Amino acid sequence: MEQVLNQFRSDKTLREDCIAIYEALGMDLNTAFRMFMERTRMVRGLPFPAVLPETRMTRAEAQRAIDDMRAEAVNLPEMTLDEINAEINAARMERKAGR
Repeated sequence: MEQVLNQFRSDKTLREDCIAIYEALGMDLNTAFRMFMERTRMVRGLPFPAVLPETRMTRAEAQRAIDDMRAEAVNLPEMTLDEINAEINAARMERKAGR
């Protein structure tokens, strides 16, 4: 197994805090990073949930958004059921082709 050196910069306090945590767990920073990388490979992504915080919308903001969408839709042409279904099928075909 060929080994390589990984280097990156971080905040000094963050590094020291993490070192203390990993030492309390019985490992060093390098071992923790290797574990992070192994787990990343295992799950083929970040080894922890990475989600944006939930945004909350006030009732007034929601009503304004609905009103804006209704105003935009006023001038849109009407679609027949066949046109709607054709658009849905085209989107499905496009999605399948992208897989």
